[in-house]
Amino acid sequence: MATMTQLESKSLDSPDEARQFVDKGKADIVKIAGVTVGRTVFEPGWRWSEHVKPIAGTDSCQVDHIGYVLKGHMALKMDDGAEREFGPGDTFHMPPGHDAWIVGDETCVLLDFGGLKGYAQAG
Repeated sequence: MATMTQLESKSLDSPDEARQFVDKGKADIVKIAGVTVGRTVFEPGWRWSEHVKPIAGTDSCQVDHIGYVLKGHMALKMDDGAEREFGPGDTFHMPPGHDAWIVGDETCVLLDFGGLKGYAQAG
């Protein structure tokens, strides 16, 4: 196993990459210590199947997300029908095979640790 020998720091306010969704959201991304970390902002009315599916070209989101909700609420429905809602202070694991949408009139902001590699990009 490789040992990390360099201290690193990056700011999501100056991301390595910024990805816009079709509309109603964006992802600011940094790559640090071999991991893709992002802050995603979803505006009210955002839904994966409407605002990212046209970019991804898959029937449901095929990205594995692990993260933390800073503000707002997001609901999720797995391809198998399981549903859950996440809100401020919640940590989450969203396995591949889901649709997601914003609940209510507040912008939702999430931190995603590693699940944005390839997210909102043409497959």
